[in-house]
Formats: sequence, structure tokens, C-alpha cells
Amino acid sequence: MLQSTVAPALPVIQDELHASASATAWVFTGYLLSASILTPIVGRLGDMFGKERTLVISLAILCVGVLMAALAKSIGMLILARVVQGSGGAIFPLAFGIIRDEFPRERSAQGIAMISAILGIGGGLGIVLAGPIISAFDYHWLFWFPLVVVVAATVATVFFVPESPVKSPGKVDWLGAALLSSWLVLLLLGITQTSQWGWGDLRVWGLIVAAAVMLAVWIRVESRTREPLVDMVMMRIRGVWTVNAAAFLVGAGMYSSFILVPEFTETPVSSGYGYGSSVTQAGLFLLPATMMMMIVSPIAGWLTGRIGARLILIAGCLTTTLSFTLMALAHQHQFDMYVATALMGAGIALAFSSLANLIVETVPPEQTAVATGMNTVMRTLGGAVGGQIGASLIAGTVVAANLPTESGFTLAFLFAGGACLVAALASLAVPLRSRAAAGSAVAVAATASD
Repeated sequence: MLQSTVAPALPVIQDELHASASATAWVFTGYLLSASILTPIVGRLGDMFGKERTLVISLAILCVGVLMAALAKSIGMLILARVVQGSGGAIFPLAFGIIRDEFPRERSAQGIAMISAILGIGGGLGIVLAGPIISAFDYHWLFWFPLVVVVAATVATVFFVPESPVKSPGKVDWLGAALLSSWLVLLLLGITQTSQWGWGDLRVWGLIVAAAVMLAVWIRVESRTREPLVDMVMMRIRGVWTVNAAAFLVGAGMYSSFILVPEFTETPVSSGYGYGSSVTQAGLFLLPATMMMMIVSPIAGWLTGRIGARLILIAGCLTTTLSFTLMALAHQHQFDMYVATALMGAGIALAFSSLANLIVETVPPEQTAVATGMNTVMRTLGGAVGGQIGASLIAGTVVAANLPTESGFTLAFLFAGGACLVAALASLAVPLRSRAAAGSAVAVAATASD
């Protein structure tokens, strides 16, 4: 929720803090950058020092960040608070690791599916609740309400979540962490600035090329480090890189919807295609998606144990593709959009639940947190790319009255659906293998590398 709730509130924040549009954009981008950088680092710390202990520390830092945001009186302080909140991105891989270590094998798939779906549920719910909260209170309450929940979660974790027995002693690869941070910052900065500079700007491509260079340096350094932050042998396993590719593409589709659906529904009726919704009403169009995620997630976990996570991932990608196709071709009536977003929620629940399960099935227990952390980063990167491309496709068709054409939205919806379709094709490349076989493959590969 913290990641998405601020998106509809950015104009309000800009007005109340008397900030520029570019500075206000960093309220959203700052969290995105921080979470992408910290997630694999904190995941590695969890593998080393204990996942429950690291989870408590991450939640405590998140509490500080949320409190800072709730009290912020300037745009600079709010951006700093959002960067601190990025520690919350590491909650998911740590949770996956704890479930794998503590749950009976027959229950772990369903537990991981539920935690995975919360990524989508929280994102959709954040968009839905932003309007009512801003209307009834002010933007500070976008942080006061979550603070209560985060404090309660921190206390509950201390008392009720056991420390996982699986640890991987070692040291933190700070050079690897710095190089990882550098290429992520350069890439996300380049992508997010396209909304202001445009895709044709040399500064954008300069940042993207610099990110590619630093990525190559990071991979080379990590491949030669005895105790790397991210094991490149593990990342080259077919069951890992194919799932990461699917995560990137599904993330592109999901995050695009958080931008496209509200903007489409808020377009005035005079445009000939929009619904003229308020911010609150626009958020309600994503409510069916959130509800379907809650309903489908436990079912997806149950099905995973019976037909396998690979088939669930393929089904999720295809369902999401269908939903965006409906948005593109059948959006004349509000009911059409409700049906499409409900399908999207079901597809995302299926896809997200299977992504984490496939990673967990493939890597050994001591690498669970960092592997699922990188998978989360791939979803975030995909979301950043997909969201910006979708926004660019709309902006490129703006005509009189500063309104985009209907064809711009149609093209953007088709792009999101196309990304999910390619994700389904990538899912077909995910190997069929048992958890035991996967663990043996990793061990053999690591031995061969040494």
C-alpha cells in the first residue's frame, strides 16, 4: 500500500508543499529506487544472520520512515522518508524464506502464494483507498493509517514469528552491493525521467547505457567473488532466469494498470470514451482486482501443490493477457472495465503466487531470501519500465484540451497485454523439476564453478 497509495495523491502533495512536479515525482521514485536496492541486500543479511531478526529490523526501520512521512512538512523531508521506507521492500523475500524454513512442505506453497498475492493486493488497495483518505482527511493520513499496521506487525513478529534455523554464515559483499546499487539507480533514474525528458532525450539513453555498463561490471565482479551478494551461478540456472524474466514482464503489466485504469476512467465524458470519474471513483475500478486476488490466492496455493507452479504461472499470464485485451477492445461501458479488472486480479494472483514458489523450489534453503529478493526486484524493474512506456504511449496522442486520444489508451492496454503474453511464452521455458532435483543441480553447478 505504501508503494502505490501516494500515486493518486501526488498532485495534492505538490500543491500543499508548494513543490515542483519533478521534485514531487521523487516521492514515488524515491521509494522505488530504495526498495530495489535494499531488497537483495537485506535478503542476503537475512540468509546470514537470521530471517526473523532481519525482518524485525526492517519493520522497525519502516516504522521510522512512515512516521517521518506522516510528520513531514517539506518535500525534501517527505522524499527522505520515502527512501527510508524502501526497507519495506525486503519484507517479502524474508517472509518467503521463513515460510520455507518453518512450514510443513505440503503447506508452504499455499503460504507463499498468499504472501505473494499481498504484493498485488496492497498495490491495488492503495489506489482504491487513496481517494477516500484524501477526501476525508489530508495526505498525511496516507502514512498515519499504515503506521498503526506496521507497528502492530513489528510487535507481532517479535512475539509470534520464530527464527529460522537455516542460515548461511559469511560476510556482506559491500562492493557487490555498491555496484548493484549503481546500475539500479542509473536504470530506474533513466526510466522514471522519461516522463519529463521523453524517450528520445540523450540524457535518458546515457543513463540507460551507463546502467548497462555497470550491470556488466557487477556481473563480472560477482562471478569472481568468493562470497558474492548474489550468486551468479544461481542466477544462471534456467529455473531462476526464466522465472525472473516472467516476473519482469508480469510486473510491467500490473504496474501499467495502476496508471492506465485510473487515468482512463478519470478522462472526461466529453472525450467520447472516458467515464469522468473522480479520484475515489477511479480507484473503485481496481477494487474487483483486489477482491479477486484475495479470493484466488489461496486457491492458487492449493492448486500449486497438485498441478505444479509452472502451469499456474502460464494460466496467470494468459488470464492477465485476456484482461488487458478486453480493456483495449471493450471499454465502452463501466461494467466492461469492472469485468476486465476482475480478470486481471485473478491473473496476477495466479502469476504472483507461482513466481515465488518456482524460485523457492529451485534454489537451496540458504539462498531463498536473496533469490526471491532478486525476483521481487525484477517485478519492480518491470513495473517501472511498463508504467513509463504506458504513460508515454498515452502522452504521445495528446490533442486539444490536453486529452489523449482513445487510440492512445488502446495501444497502451495492448502493450500491457503483450508484455503478459510474452511472460506466458517465457513461462513455457521454465523447466519441470522437483525441489530435490533443483537443489542437487545448484550444488553440482556451484561445485563445478569452484
